[in-house]
Amino acid sequence: MSKKRALISVSDKSGLIDFAKFLEANNYELISTGGTFKHLKEAGLNPIQIDEVTNFPEMLDGRVKTLHPKVHGGLLAVRDNDQHISTVQEHNIELIDMVIVNLYPFFAHANTNISLEEKVEFIDIGGPSMLRSGAKNFQSVAVVTDVQDYAIIQKEMSESGDTTLETRKKLAGKVFNLTAAYDAAISQMLLDEDYPHYLNASYQKVSDLRYGENPHQTAAYYVSTTENGAMKDFEILGGKELSFNNLRDMDLCWKVVNEFKDEMACCAVKHSTPCGVAIGTSAVATYKKTFECDPISIFGGIIGMNFKVDLATAEELNKTFLEIVMAPDFDEDAIAFLKTKKNLRIIKIKNSVSDSQAWVKIDGGMLVQDNDNQFSEDIKVVTDKKPTEEQEKALLFAQRVVKYVKSNAIVVSNGVQALGIGGGQVNRIWATQHAIERAKVKFDGDLVLASDAFFPFRDVVEFCAKEGIKAIIQPGGSMKDQESIDAANEYEIPMMLTGMRHFLH
Repeated sequence: MSKKRALISVSDKSGLIDFAKFLEANNYELISTGGTFKHLKEAGLNPIQIDEVTNFPEMLDGRVKTLHPKVHGGLLAVRDNDQHISTVQEHNIELIDMVIVNLYPFFAHANTNISLEEKVEFIDIGGPSMLRSGAKNFQSVAVVTDVQDYAIIQKEMSESGDTTLETRKKLAGKVFNLTAAYDAAISQMLLDEDYPHYLNASYQKVSDLRYGENPHQTAAYYVSTTENGAMKDFEILGGKELSFNNLRDMDLCWKVVNEFKDEMACCAVKHSTPCGVAIGTSAVATYKKTFECDPISIFGGIIGMNFKVDLATAEELNKTFLEIVMAPDFDEDAIAFLKTKKNLRIIKIKNSVSDSQAWVKIDGGMLVQDNDNQFSEDIKVVTDKKPTEEQEKALLFAQRVVKYVKSNAIVVSNGVQALGIGGGQVNRIWATQHAIERAKVKFDGDLVLASDAFFPFRDVVEFCAKEGIKAIIQPGGSMKDQESIDAANEYEIPMMLTGMRHFLH
């Protein structure tokens, strides 16, 4: 029986020796390059160096070694095409039946602080070229990019002497899936454009999820190969696996507390909506104030904190059924105490928020925008009565929270707590009524109100006056702004206009 040939060039060498020994034992001749050749040779195998096949030396610091007709002809020749076979025989090209290649680790270096020139050196050219040639000819060639596939190939060859066409087709699909993501990551680095002509995405699957938003929906969790991020590099310290809804809520929760970089902040989230936000000067007090915002809705929700969790805070947290507790750090005794709730996910967040864009899938398309990461620097007081310094601080606090509430959105605050949150309403007066009603159940002191968008009518101001709201902040921009300003003047409520809307749909 004539020998088959396998071309091997890998950066990830895990499991390679056992697989290569299996191939040699099954009448495969091994061809290899550089470090892979040395690795196989040191393990007692008998590989052939690539330049013995091409009769051409590696050159340009290894940039050119497999880009040769004797490699690609051996991969691309169609076995049942007489003209192809005649041509490769004429040029002394031997067929190659398997390609085992995983690429230079560009993904691992794309997010590092090395120079552009250094990153460029991690762009693999020969590897993708060999893979694509072999994958195009999957009728005859097996292409292996994933070390997990060694076992599948061994099993099929042990049972029938060869890989199946179905498996070779799937392996070929994995090649183009990999090279598409690889090229997308390189493209993003070199183009450095927010809105390129083609929208490239490069994400790697972390895991399948038990289900999506609902149990009848399938789902998976992917992370970017080109960006760092809080939802990419977190550490699970305890509790059961995360769900689709958990990850979405974590993302929103962490973004809220990251708005308060110079203060201790805590956020409670339920169903992708903040149901409590507070700032404070001690860990346990800040959490307690967050809990007080809505002690009913937080049941079964998640808590995010931008400060280290101590034992006293952990003891308070465990008094309520929570899905997740997330923070940048935890005291050891706090972790031990939180773990007494077996299913509670304890998440250590390593990075601050880094997203620069938001992508929204629509049927047959994708909407891309830069993230809403700004606040107005041109806020004007438009009423006769000016807010006090404390009222202004309270308004700016509420404004930071309202940005994360589904529109129409209203947040009512006492300056250190978001006591009333009204969101997702189809008109602004309903959101206002809901937020004020929730706030007044828990607090009978001075309250201020923030809106994510303008007041279309004066009814919001009139309701605020009736309910005792002491100051208002809103973007303005309505044709009837003056009516709202007049109403605020009539009721002596100071009002500030930001000129910047914060819709969240």
